[in-house]
Amino acid sequence: MENDPLFSPRASSENIENNPGEPPQNSLVYPPKPEQENKKGNVWIRSFISLALYLLIGYYFFSANWILLLILTAIVIFHEFGHFLAMKVYHYKELGIFFIPLLGAYASGTKREVSQKQSTIILLAGPLPGIIVGIVLFLVTKDQFTEISYQTFSLLRNTAALLIFLNVLNLLPIYPLDGGQLLNRLFLDESKIIGKIFVILSALALGYFAITIQFYPLLVFPAMMLFRLRTDTKFDELTRKVEESGINLEKTYEEISDGDYWKIRNILIENNYATVRNINPAPPYEYSVNEDKVVSAIENLLQRTIVQDLSWAGKLLIILIWTGSFAAPFLLNMDLPFLHYQAR
Repeated sequence: MENDPLFSPRASSENIENNPGEPPQNSLVYPPKPEQENKKGNVWIRSFISLALYLLIGYYFFSANWILLLILTAIVIFHEFGHFLAMKVYHYKELGIFFIPLLGAYASGTKREVSQKQSTIILLAGPLPGIIVGIVLFLVTKDQFTEISYQTFSLLRNTAALLIFLNVLNLLPIYPLDGGQLLNRLFLDESKIIGKIFVILSALALGYFAITIQFYPLLVFPAMMLFRLRTDTKFDELTRKVEESGINLEKTYEEISDGDYWKIRNILIENNYATVRNINPAPPYEYSVNEDKVVSAIENLLQRTIVQDLSWAGKLLIILIWTGSFAAPFLLNMDLPFLHYQAR
C-alpha cells in the first residue's frame, strides 16, 4: 500500500470559531479534497472501444450475414442516440454510449437532480422513434413490391420488422430493459423493497428466457442484476453508516467539505469497500496513488434527488403510450419473428 505524504493536518486560523475577547485557538485544517477527473474524453474513448469490440465479435458470429450485423448495429445506435439526445436536452453530464457485444448497448449520463417526468421521456426516447420509423418504413414499402427489386424490398421490409420488433421487445416490463426501468421510475422508486423484488423477478424471467431460446450469452444480464442487487444492499448499509456519522450525502462532490471527504474516505476503508481495500486510512492525511478510486467511490455514495413531478394523469398517459406501442405490430398485421415462435 503506497501513499504519497503530501499533506499533514496543521494548525491554521481558517475555520476557527472564537468568542469575542478570547485569543485565537488552533483548529485542524484538512488537506483539500482531490479535484474530480475530467471524464469527458475518457467516456468517448471507452464508447468507441466498446463499439469496435461489438463489431468485431459480432462479425465473428454474423460473418455469413454481415449485412444483418450492420442493420442491427444501426438500429442499436439509433435507439441509444434517442436516449443520448434526450439526456443532453436535460443537461446530463458525462454522456456516453457503451456497446455490449451480442447483447446491445446503453446510454449513460449523470445528473444531481433527477426528474421523474424527464426520466420517462428519456426512457421512451429510445424505443418510440425506432417503432415510428419502422411503421413508416413498413407502410411506405407495403405496395412497392413490383416497383423495386426483390432484394431492396426484402432489405427494407426486414429492417422495418427489426426496428419494430427490437424496440417493442425493449419495452417489456423487465428490468433493465427500458420498459422495466420505466415501470420502476413511475411506481417503484419510493419503495426499495418492492423495487428489489421487481429486480429479482426480472432476473429470473430473463434467465428463463435465455435458457428457453438457448441464447446463453443473455444469462450475463440476470447474473449482473443479482450481483448489483447484492452490491446495492451493501451500499445502502454503507450510506446509513455515513449518515449516522452526521454527514449529509444530499450534496454534490463540489459541495462536500474537505473534512467530510476525509471522514467518508475513512468509513469506506474501515468497511472494506471493494475499490479502496488497499488504501490506508487517515491520519496521517496522505493521498494514495489510487486516490482517484476514493473520489469515484464518494461520488457514487452521494445521493441523487428524485423529483416526483408526474401526476397520476401524467402516469396514465405514459402507460397508454407504453401499452399502445405493443399494439403496433398487431394493428399492422406484421410478420414478426416472435409470432412464429409462439405458433410452434
